[in-house]
Amino acid sequence: MSPTVLLAEDDRAIRNALERALVLEGYRVTAVADGVEALAHAHTSPPDVLVLDVMMPGIDGLQVCRVLRAEGDRTPILMLTALVETADRIAGLDAGADDYVVKPFDVEEVFARLRALLRRTGNGTAAAAPEPTAVPEPPAVPRPAAGRRLEAAGLRMDPQARRAWRGERELELTRTEFELLELLVRNAGVVLDHATIYDRIWGYDFGPGSKNLAVYVGYLRRKLDHPGAPPLIHTVRGVGYVLRED
Repeated sequence: MSPTVLLAEDDRAIRNALERALVLEGYRVTAVADGVEALAHAHTSPPDVLVLDVMMPGIDGLQVCRVLRAEGDRTPILMLTALVETADRIAGLDAGADDYVVKPFDVEEVFARLRALLRRTGNGTAAAAPEPTAVPEPPAVPRPAAGRRLEAAGLRMDPQARRAWRGERELELTRTEFELLELLVRNAGVVLDHATIYDRIWGYDFGPGSKNLAVYVGYLRRKLDHPGAPPLIHTVRGVGYVLRED
């Protein structure tokens, strides 16, 4: 069965065009014009993925996202935003969104990001869209035995319980933040290039122009670091990131 998409966009032209494109791509789409309708449909007919415009009258996309996350709803959320500043994108991620696309956008980018989000939840196989050109297969990341906790650089993680600590302080992480930190912890001391991280976390390399990874790393650093403690995630310019305690 095709994945279901709940699309909330107050601009009628964008809403209608994107709805048609998604239907042609093989999705089953419910399109609404505001956040109130989006919440109502999310509660009565939970979709496989939500596409929310940030700027909507009344209840906007960020508020919809916050409400659903507060209720424990972990459905993947893709935000559509005309706001291009890093702080604005961080606000969306802070609200619990999993990814974002900046307007004006290429519909193929929306498709690629939806496929990546759905693959992570196991619902991506039914879409009719062809896969994007594959990126080179990165080195396999070893998976520890079930129930095994991970430890590196003063961090502890319980993958099964989805919990993480720095020292005695438990970290409040979104799903994407947890997966990114888990990848870094599993490969502590190893520099992971951008393509490898994109492939492992999003299932697709969005290319050198994407700021998605940098935004998530910045937000993760804010949650990990505290005064008097050494930074843990280090940037290797032109390559990627590495977790280590200097």
